[in-house]
Amino acid sequence: MKIGLQTWGSHGDVRPFVALAEGLQLAGHEVTLVITCVDSDAYAALSSPPGVRLRVVASPVIDQAEVERLGEAAARMSNPFAQLKMLIEGGFLPAEEAIFAASRQLAEESDLLIGHFFVYPLQIAAERAGKPYATVLLSHVMVPSAYSYPLPLPFGQRWLWRFTQWALHRAASPYPNRLRAQLNMPPSGDMLTEVWLSTQMTLLAVSPQICERQPDWPSSIQVTGFLDMPNMQLEGRLTEAVEAFLAAGGAPVYMTFGSWTPRDIPHQTENLQLLTQAARLSGRRAIIQTPDAAACGFHSDQQILYVSASPHHLIFPRCAAVVHHGGAGTTQSTTLAGRPSIVVANISEQEHWGQELRRLGIAGKLLRRRSVTAARLAARIRALRPAMQIKAAAVAHAMAQENGVANAVRVINEKFGVGRGDA
Repeated sequence: MKIGLQTWGSHGDVRPFVALAEGLQLAGHEVTLVITCVDSDAYAALSSPPGVRLRVVASPVIDQAEVERLGEAAARMSNPFAQLKMLIEGGFLPAEEAIFAASRQLAEESDLLIGHFFVYPLQIAAERAGKPYATVLLSHVMVPSAYSYPLPLPFGQRWLWRFTQWALHRAASPYPNRLRAQLNMPPSGDMLTEVWLSTQMTLLAVSPQICERQPDWPSSIQVTGFLDMPNMQLEGRLTEAVEAFLAAGGAPVYMTFGSWTPRDIPHQTENLQLLTQAARLSGRRAIIQTPDAAACGFHSDQQILYVSASPHHLIFPRCAAVVHHGGAGTTQSTTLAGRPSIVVANISEQEHWGQELRRLGIAGKLLRRRSVTAARLAARIRALRPAMQIKAAAVAHAMAQENGVANAVRVINEKFGVGRGDA
């Protein structure tokens, strides 16, 4: 088949789609992947050894100053629907026209379309063109069920999901419905179940070790596992400085807020003060990831090494634990590495990941970026216990037996395979 994929977001939203695209290409399909990165133009230099055709559109969507403003504002908000509305308007709408044009081109060229759940223009283009469409969710937080809810509540899940769907539709549906109106298409009836989730196939790119399938999920929901891949060229290797630091003492704690790490000097300095003080108060060796520590007045010593980046799947297995923001990719990379997490969440989805890791016994109580202090973070680091390390290793062992990309390719072939009449 000719398969078109489209994603939007940060590195954690791009990497799984590269993995899936290359898996489909190696399975014999002709694959095109359209990438829109919010905060980087690095993917313009990306190439695909298996031959996936890569198109980079409107990247970066916004400049770093606007990225910083959105991140700070989102971290201060406690209302998830207000967070969503702000992220759409600030990080998606500036590129919407270019994304929609790319979606329509992809729909014309492809037999099957697979989109990041957030990329509503592709869902509209697929429906308009009469092409089969699958969506990819990188988190299971937004799959309704009478048996579960993102918040740890003892009852009322069904009613809360109804309210959530109503509130989500009210906050987010005006954006796709505006595009639908331009094409004289009727408005969507429900943002969650008709736009973000595909009734044909929704791939949950989450390890079954973390994502528990609920009894009332429809068969269209497929839990594939983490869409992992070998080290990307853009991610680089471990530097000599990192290797030397690792060899000089006990396993350190790795500290990163991923794409939520501030880059402007004032906010980056504030972030480094938090992480550095927490590391020193905990008494643990630490590797702290930040764009430019020296420009902020921070320099490495025997206890703390500052790095601009490190490939997660190479560095995490060699650390004692990972302090992170609870992004889908970082969370699952940490879990696959067999290391406990300390989650400092910015938004509600990241809080859900932190709660899931705590449920598994591989993280303590989550912290929130808007209220975290160095003392609280240091206390979480000191609270790491051997039992948590043992549990993390057991979960990682089970997760290592999975192959999310192979599972995703298999279910896609079974549902949409060449010559099938039910595609």
